Amino acid sequence: MRIGLAQIDMGFEHKQYARTLCHEMILTGAKENVDFMVFPEMTLTGFTVNIKELGEAFETSETIQFFKQQAILHHMAICFGLPIVDSQKAENQCVILSATGKLLANYAKIHPFSFGTEKEFYIGGTTLAFCQIKDFTLSPFICYDLRFPEIFQIASKQSTLLVVIANWPVSRKEDWSILLKARAIENQAFVVGVNRAGTGGGLAYFGDSMVISPRGKILAQAKDGTHLTTFDISCEEALQCRNKFPLKSDRRPELYQQLMINQNGERSSI
Repeated sequence: MRIGLAQIDMGFEHKQYARTLCHEMILTGAKENVDFMVFPEMTLTGFTVNIKELGEAFETSETIQFFKQQAILHHMAICFGLPIVDSQKAENQCVILSATGKLLANYAKIHPFSFGTEKEFYIGGTTLAFCQIKDFTLSPFICYDLRFPEIFQIASKQSTLLVVIANWPVSRKEDWSILLKARAIENQAFVVGVNRAGTGGGLAYFGDSMVISPRGKILAQAKDGTHLTTFDISCEEALQCRNKFPLKSDRRPELYQQLMINQNGERSSI
């Protein structure tokens, strides 16, 4: 499968500008025979808490409709992010559409960033998402989720491709590549991280989107700025990695759960 890392500087809260940029990126990806295009978190707005003006209802979302049209017209699956509002609550969501425009997955970010202001405006999701693209079973995640390995372990029981869309700032740049590599190695899965570039909302971003192998090797990487980076990956490589070194068979999730329970005021006897 040929994957496209659509690293963009979408500006801030300017949807029309970002739509034009995404359209240009998709046109280039179509010429390069991309099967699956991945855009950063909150693709058309940059990270925003202006949910009253920029939040969208899922059923009538203009952003989803835009990417649906692009997916059908250019015959590629597309992953993107947006703020979804239902009544007074909002979710930071990642949506994946098939090459025929079918909804494959919509994932609500489980961990809103409480260190910043996100948790004041967005509620955390409660479920993982799974979908099939070509030979891959895939699970999407969003930005701060990358720091919580437990959900990646659960997802990788089924998924051999883990996708992280982000608005990850320069101030924590070093953490980005280290955590992406760690999630790939410990889950024996391909990890794709697509970060935004440029500035928005008073923060600077550095891009550095990448594809990482199940052994933790960086296979493709974009530096700063708006770039489309493409790379071919094979599900068979992840399966072979798991067969040759059956790490997951030695995991003890029941014990881990018990140890967590025992932290609630009780000393573990294990």
